[in-house]
Amino acid sequence: RLPVPKLEDTIERYLNAQKPLLNDDQFRKTEELAHRFEKGIGRELHEQLVTQDSQNKHTSYITGPWFDMYLKAREPVVLNFNAFMSFNPDSKSEYNDQLIRATNLTVSAIRFMKTFRAGYLEPEVFHLNPEKSDTQIFKKIIRFVPSSLSWFGAYMVNAYPLDMSQYFRLFNSTRLPKLDRDELYTDEKAKHLLVLRNGNFYIFDVIDRDGNMLKPSEIQAHFKYILSDNSPAPAFPLGYLSSENRDTWALLRKNLLDNGNEEALQKVDSAVFCLSLDDFPIKDFVHLSHTMLHGDGANRWYDKSFNLIIAKDGTAGLNFEHSWGDGVAVLRFQNEVFKDSTTAPAISPESQPASVDSSRAVQKLDFKLNDALKAGITKAKQKFDASVEGLSVTMIQFREGGKDFLKQKKVSPDAVAQLAFQMAFLRQYDQTVATYESCSTAAFKHGRTETIRPASIHTKKCSEAFVRELSKHSTEELQKLIVECSKYHGRLTKEAAMGQGFDRHLFGLRCLALSKGTALPDFYQDQAYTRLNHNIISTSTLVSPAVQLGGFGPVVSDGFGLGYQVHDDWIGCNVSSYPTRNGKEFLQCIYKSLEDIFNVLKGKKITS
Repeated sequence: RLPVPKLEDTIERYLNAQKPLLNDDQFRKTEELAHRFEKGIGRELHEQLVTQDSQNKHTSYITGPWFDMYLKAREPVVLNFNAFMSFNPDSKSEYNDQLIRATNLTVSAIRFMKTFRAGYLEPEVFHLNPEKSDTQIFKKIIRFVPSSLSWFGAYMVNAYPLDMSQYFRLFNSTRLPKLDRDELYTDEKAKHLLVLRNGNFYIFDVIDRDGNMLKPSEIQAHFKYILSDNSPAPAFPLGYLSSENRDTWALLRKNLLDNGNEEALQKVDSAVFCLSLDDFPIKDFVHLSHTMLHGDGANRWYDKSFNLIIAKDGTAGLNFEHSWGDGVAVLRFQNEVFKDSTTAPAISPESQPASVDSSRAVQKLDFKLNDALKAGITKAKQKFDASVEGLSVTMIQFREGGKDFLKQKKVSPDAVAQLAFQMAFLRQYDQTVATYESCSTAAFKHGRTETIRPASIHTKKCSEAFVRELSKHSTEELQKLIVECSKYHGRLTKEAAMGQGFDRHLFGLRCLALSKGTALPDFYQDQAYTRLNHNIISTSTLVSPAVQLGGFGPVVSDGFGLGYQVHDDWIGCNVSSYPTRNGKEFLQCIYKSLEDIFNVLKGKKITS
């Protein structure tokens, strides 16, 4: 179970995170508010949270508040919450044809779903010592241990089973817009796939009456039929509605239902997943990011648990809605689907589609729109176009080293990447700001995520030495500062992964205080608390053989959304921003910071 940290530890960690962001006077005020909170109302709230948690052993203390945070948010899901991960291309280039790739990825996705539902999907396990635990013999032995004890057996060899309670929402699931708080909807009985092309909606069954998957050649035939359909794009593409403010969308959805679209919407909501077939090839990585993060708004249904997007040249990616689950579940799905579709593809370039009557099997959904709905779609499109126009995405690849070199120098690769971000922001904007790094707490029952706070007194001191006071420090001194940052970041990461961060705990206490309907404690009304939760640099990392690129929008209007990957011999960064920030310059500063850190670790003297 996810532990509730001790209140005194949470307050200490909170103050450590505030230190680099505040001057002495501000810090004294915040420190005083924090200690008053710890001794008074905070202590009462904490004890209530602990009691509540002990009465709800089937879940974690963060589950309810976290679902509420996502589902009560009224901003559009696109750019604000949905993230993307793009697939690497198939190494056999002839398999990257749009029709072949769509068929193979879809078949592999359904295989994954059937394996999961049959209870045969291998458990998600984090192996600290893979030589001992990630072996056939260990798997054989643990299979015979009763499940109430098997996790303990796994712990003995440093293997940590991860929570998989989110996985069922991957399929047949949609976030439904409702006034004030959305709902998650899942219908596992539905057998059809939703396919979007050119803003048109198509459905066909991919599972037969006996629960078996359709033959791959039949799925291929239906996709071929959809790809050759010459229907014009609808004058009022419904997809835009899923990009609207949630209350606006909830009212428009009610209008849709009242206007005779109940059956069509039910088909959209209950579909196994949404496959979006785009009619253009991908030009470059920036175009790839824009396509997978938001696309054109007409050929997506952002409320589905995920959209599998396949461009004209076979480039593929996933855009996923975030309330139902985190990157861990989506990444496992993506890894398995990529591996299966490339090593055991269902069809080949020589495969012929089955001779079936696709015009009978494939149904094109028709929506009845009144004037209010047409006006609603037009307005949604205008808002979507405006927000997308303001978003810029840029990326770099730092090719002068990566994980291998950093490990050889005994520093944490993640710590170095995060240090470079701090250094870059200081160089560009001359300040240290609230920074967020996501860390999974899936090692616990119903765990979600915890925040690592990469901006620390150590990164601030080190960044200032590199950016402002280079001439005052020898290479050895700079190396020492990097090592200090690495050690501290390692500690923060470990604490977060073990459910010992401070963000979720304080968030849980705040939700509890709000539920009482009384005034929010002064601690939460402190400007410093608000500023710490205004995450100007929001970061997330992943490295996987299946994933080419990942990214998300900035979480605040004056922020950066920073997806990064530390590979064996290179580092990639993908940054999104709005006009108030210059992402291109930020990336140049990150590149310069990485260059300086690597040179110092190599023992070279650097100049500003």
